[in-house]
Amino acid sequence: MDEQTGERAETHRIRPARAADLPHLGPIEDAGGPQFAAHFGDAIEPILLSPAPTGQSRAAHDGFLLVVTLDGQEPPVGFVHVLVIDEHAHLEQISVLPDHQRRGLGRALIEAAMAEARAQGFTGLSLCTYRDVPWNGPYYAALGFEEIAEADLAPYQRRLREREAELGLDVNGARCVMSIALR
Repeated sequence: MDEQTGERAETHRIRPARAADLPHLGPIEDAGGPQFAAHFGDAIEPILLSPAPTGQSRAAHDGFLLVVTLDGQEPPVGFVHVLVIDEHAHLEQISVLPDHQRRGLGRALIEAAMAEARAQGFTGLSLCTYRDVPWNGPYYAALGFEEIAEADLAPYQRRLREREAELGLDVNGARCVMSIALR
């Protein structure tokens, strides 16, 4: 029971994605589009509202996918995708269905991704994000991620930022690369 609300506390489970989870990942990510549309308004870059990559395409990349389920139920309500690029761990995407946000699931997914990356021998985890969108840069900073100065970007991070610029993501605001040490 939740001591404040008197409701039964929701439990979650984070595990590696299975083949049956993959069809759900694109729709989970797509469900976040309206939040960006509401935040950016009419100036939103269309790429943010494009269909997300499929779970199958995500699984084809070097790295790992973790999903979160609630109360042992399927399908998943969120996922995190970490790529391995040039022997570095990079958090490519984290998404939680809007109806399940603000319950600590995103934080739990990021912590699980950090633990898995650490277990795989990585010493840090990076990500690219909007610096000023509340559920992006400020959120990651609260979790301990720090912005990397552009002059200090690793070659793979520079390539990621160049690709984002080509896609037009910078139109909607300042983008940055952040990282956290995995101890």
